[in-house]
Amino acid sequence: MPQQRQQPQRGRTGRPLVTRAVRGVALAGGLALLPLATACGGDTGGSAENGPAETSAMSAPSAGVVAPAKVEVIADLTGCEVRIRTDADELREGVCDTADGDYLITTFPAEKYKLTWLDSASLYGGKYLVGPQWAISAKPKTLEKLRTKVGGSIEDLDAARTAAPGPKAS
Repeated sequence: MPQQRQQPQRGRTGRPLVTRAVRGVALAGGLALLPLATACGGDTGGSAENGPAETSAMSAPSAGVVAPAKVEVIADLTGCEVRIRTDADELREGVCDTADGDYLITTFPAEKYKLTWLDSASLYGGKYLVGPQWAISAKPKTLEKLRTKVGGSIEDLDAARTAAPGPKAS
């Protein structure tokens, strides 16, 4: 009697469960390490001993103008010829080297991926220019220049990290 080859167990999507598990682990590892790989120097003007840093949620001067979530479009708006560094299902990342400064543009297919990325980035602190489904990592001076071109808000993740836990006063 010939032996039958056992088929791999498959999930609802028809993909082998092992493939899905490996992909999930790769996604989690990538999202956890991405802020470390893309972290830029934060503003060194203040320190935790001087009190918590202020958060900055400034909007673009031209109200309502915020760049769409596509690396190439955002790069074009900032005057950069982008070099794509990461092209994955969960995010795309492009590197820009310009006279205004060097920066990374990261876009996400859904807002939840951006929020997860920012949560991981908060472990390292720094300031980021954030819009719908995108974030830009750069030095604070460069972020101000970019904000006038693409909109969004500058988020100070150092302040979020050093803020005291508990209810916020109104």
